[in-house]
Parts: sequence; structure tokens; C-alpha cells
Amino acid sequence: MFENFPLFPDAASTAANQVDAHYYYLVGISTFFSLLIACLVIYFAIKYRRRSKDERPKKIAGSLALELTWSLIPLMLALSIFAWGSSIYFSLRRPPPASLDVYVVGKQWMWKFQHPSGKREINELHVPVGRSVRLTMASEDVIHSFFVPAFRMKYDVVPGRLRTMWFEATKPGKYRLFCAEYCGTKHAGMGGYVIAMEPDEYQDWLSGGERGISPAAAGEKLFLGLGCNTCHRADPTGRGPTLANLFGKQVQLQTGETVLADETYLREAITNPQGKLVAGYQAIMPTYQGLISEEALLQIIAYIKSQSAQPGGASPSQEVPIREP
Repeated sequence: MFENFPLFPDAASTAANQVDAHYYYLVGISTFFSLLIACLVIYFAIKYRRRSKDERPKKIAGSLALELTWSLIPLMLALSIFAWGSSIYFSLRRPPPASLDVYVVGKQWMWKFQHPSGKREINELHVPVGRSVRLTMASEDVIHSFFVPAFRMKYDVVPGRLRTMWFEATKPGKYRLFCAEYCGTKHAGMGGYVIAMEPDEYQDWLSGGERGISPAAAGEKLFLGLGCNTCHRADPTGRGPTLANLFGKQVQLQTGETVLADETYLREAITNPQGKLVAGYQAIMPTYQGLISEEALLQIIAYIKSQSAQPGGASPSQEVPIREP
């Protein structure tokens, strides 16, 4: 009905109907009380208008019941809005098991994607219908914002941080992708498409054309090329902590605190290794801040995650709750 009306884009993800229902709830409440207040203002203005210069209004006694009513009803409505919105927010921050991992880098003025198989795309993202897709996103330069109206998803991509989000397309189609944060002179041209395909068609597309090496394999080459394996050995004899089965585990720091070894922690450990020293190890690791690109960081993190694969092929990233940076 509203397909060509810009305020009502297609609802093409599992989250779209939830977000829309919450939006309509807010609009309904706002409309009801706006009309109610407007009608009461007009009614009271007429009913209690001053009819003569000598007229004095009657004294009105306060009503505890009335005051409780107009206090408790807005409170209950506000709490319902908060509870409903929170449930949607947290569901959008926790990807289901067996999500398809896709790495995203925002750069003036393009979106770069890499699939687990190694296939790369620019300004187009092909995904299968009916499967959750987990995006791990980074920015090479300024703040960008990944926005797909049909999926009701918008997430800022901030320099120096990894951001994670997920979605599941529900019907095939070609859906517009925008950068919703002003990022420079060609910001308006930083867009593209998310192309949702049936699973069989997606597999055919994935197997065709140039494939490239997977992010984990590229990360392993970087890991060896930078000499990281000289300190981070497979056994505990290295000068740095072992990375095998690290992802998704709690790490004990020299301060006595523990942190979750997720993507955010791994990125910080590479770019600012002195910030959170692991208990039992010296501060000898150099920083790689500015020495390797965000894409290379994502590849190294993908390699470290691949060293923590769980039985049955599940990745720890599918089981660990997402921590907001």
C-alpha cells in the first residue's frame, strides 16, 4: 500500500516489523494525546470563558484521585515505551547462532565488504534470505553510518572502534544502502545496495567469479609477516600470551580485572597493547596504531577467532554476547 511512499519503505528483515510496531505505538500515543489536549483546550476555553467583567470563578478544591490519574497513566505509558524499545534494542545486539560473518570497512566514499569465503564487494552486499548476517564494521577515516531503511537498521561506524550489528533478510530484493552521517564532500554519493537472494542463488553467486582468500587466511599471512608468531606461540613458552582458544574467553589483567576477549578487546590489544596488560606478561609489545589498516586489523582478528573454533564448526563470535564499545 505504501511501497512508493518514502516514509514507508519495504519491511524486508525480521526486525522491520518490530521496529514499525513500536513506531506506530509512539505515533498512536502522540496522536491520541495531542487531539485530546487540543479538544480539552477548546472545550474549557468555551465553557469557562469570562461572560462579564464582574464574574468571579468558583473556588475549585484539589482532587488527589485526579492528580494520581494524570501522573500514573503517563508513567505507565513511558515505562511501556521503554520496556518495548529495550527488548527490541537488545534483540538487535545479539546475533543468533550460526550467523554469517561479513567484514565491513567504511571509507571516503565507499563501503567495502568481505565474505568468509574471501569474496569482496564494493558498495554492494549479497546476502542469503532466511539467514542472520553479522557485520563487523570499522572506519578508515571519519564517522560513517550504515543505514538500510528496508531493514530498519542504522549503526554508526566510528574511527578507532569496531562496531557489530546483525540482520536477517526475509524476502529477496535489492535494497538501498546509505551513509547516514555526513562524511565529506562526496557524502551523498556514498551508497549502494544490499541484495537479498534465495540461499541456492546466493551459493551460486558466491562460487562464481574471483574468490580471493578468506579473511582468516589473509590475517594469518599478516600475523606471520609482522612476526607476531615469535611472541604469541601456540604453547605457553612465548613472551606473549597464546592466542589459541582465546576469543570469547575471560582474560586476567595485571590490575586484577578480567575482560572479555571479543573483537573490541583484540583490536585494542593490537593498537594499544599497554592499555590492558595480561597478567604474567611484560609490556614489550609495540603498538601497531596507524601502521596497519582497519581492513588488516579485521583480518588479523578473523585469524585469531579462527584459532578458537568450537566443535561442530561454530565460531565463538556466535555465542558471546556483543559488548558495546
